[in-house]
Amino acid sequence: MARLLLLLLVAVAMACTMPTAAHERRRNAITHIKGFEGPLPFYLESGYVEVDETHGADLFYYFIQSESSPMEDPLILWITGGPGCSALSGLLFEIGPLRFDVAGYTEGFPRLVYFEDSWTKVSNIIFVDAPMGTGFSYAREEQGLNVSLTGTGVQIRVFIEKWLADHPEFASNPLYIGGDSYSGYTVPVTALEIADHNDVHGGSLRLNLQGYLVGNPGTDDRYDKWGKVPFLHGMGLISDELYEAAQASCSLADDDYVTPSNTRCADALQDINQATAYINPVHVLERFCGAALRGPAGGGDSIFTNTARLLVEEDNLQQQQQQQQHGRLGLPVECRDNGYRMSYVWADDPEVRKTLGIREGSVGAWSRCVSLEHHYRHDVRSVIPYHANLTRRGYRALVYNGDHDLDITFVGTQAWIRTLGHPVVAPWRPWFSNWQVAGYTTEYAYNLTYATVKGAGHTAPEYRPKECLDMLRRWISPAGKL
Repeated sequence: MARLLLLLLVAVAMACTMPTAAHERRRNAITHIKGFEGPLPFYLESGYVEVDETHGADLFYYFIQSESSPMEDPLILWITGGPGCSALSGLLFEIGPLRFDVAGYTEGFPRLVYFEDSWTKVSNIIFVDAPMGTGFSYAREEQGLNVSLTGTGVQIRVFIEKWLADHPEFASNPLYIGGDSYSGYTVPVTALEIADHNDVHGGSLRLNLQGYLVGNPGTDDRYDKWGKVPFLHGMGLISDELYEAAQASCSLADDDYVTPSNTRCADALQDINQATAYINPVHVLERFCGAALRGPAGGGDSIFTNTARLLVEEDNLQQQQQQQQHGRLGLPVECRDNGYRMSYVWADDPEVRKTLGIREGSVGAWSRCVSLEHHYRHDVRSVIPYHANLTRRGYRALVYNGDHDLDITFVGTQAWIRTLGHPVVAPWRPWFSNWQVAGYTTEYAYNLTYATVKGAGHTAPEYRPKECLDMLRRWISPAGKL
């Protein structure tokens, strides 16, 4: 009888500690995936979280555990820019532990390789397809695709609440919201939504939000677009005369860099446009390849209408479609866009979709970046007040720029940071990676850190992965300094 009682107690204890069958079904743990040889050397999980029960709207995610101390390291919820660029873009090209073997590609199915400079070396990361309609996120009713910027913030807050309810082992980890490009809007909107919800509800619903980080962030068109002209001049891409004509005729206060209010300003900007039409906006030193650069809603639209760029994209896209029909991608080695082209082949493969758990009929052809113009509403003109609110309430913030990006320049970013009025506590200085200058940084009061990443483009980790990993590692450390 005593032995039977002991066995019963052991069975009850195991039932309390082991996940239920329903819990196991929710977690689609992936050990092998097409294109990668052998088992994955990290924990990968994918799945859906419903964030709008009325219209059946589900956000799709990829979760990768920290490769160091998953139970202690921070949890970063990462939102790729756009709006409308898939979380896969952030995972495969920016901060995740997988990369396409672009250099070794000749033909056939793309090969994936392990990437050592992933941010998962020091953090757990949830990559979310947001806003609704991005990547593999979908709604069973079309009305569920109609969402605004602030509405997306609410949906992401609901997402992380439900995700943590299903993953309670990560509920006490420090939570950070991160993203780049257009997500410079989405991240602070989401962070403030979480902060406000914490203050109202608290208790068991309180999320352990510690701060947020944004890279080359869209913030306010007045500053983002104004910053391009002095950036181009400083880079030696426009003459003194072109720069001075724009400075004399266009007013930042009057939003002339967004919508010119006088003929002289419009003419000056048009002259600058013509002079820089063939410059790659995401990295001014790299060649412009076209086709797979960015989707119609790619992050950080230029202040200029670049007709030449659109013509190159259209011509290369036709070539790309013809090559894919014959099992080849025709990849020029020197083009960074090559991996983007591979992602279309990989994400549309039936075996890959089955492994990821993509629901049949939910999404047609996958796009790295899609246009959401018919469903998405940008209802916040400036997120500068969001930054002011969050930092003054004690939330940590890291704002960084790749310093060769024309889309969202370091000039514009530094300009809007100055409007916050935060005192400088550690003035401009170099920060180092591998004993070399990796960029420059300024520390402000209210836990705001600004940094440039030397030589990087629009999504800084894509261009300088080792340096950006060092930047993250130091910022999330107890010292919190670069």
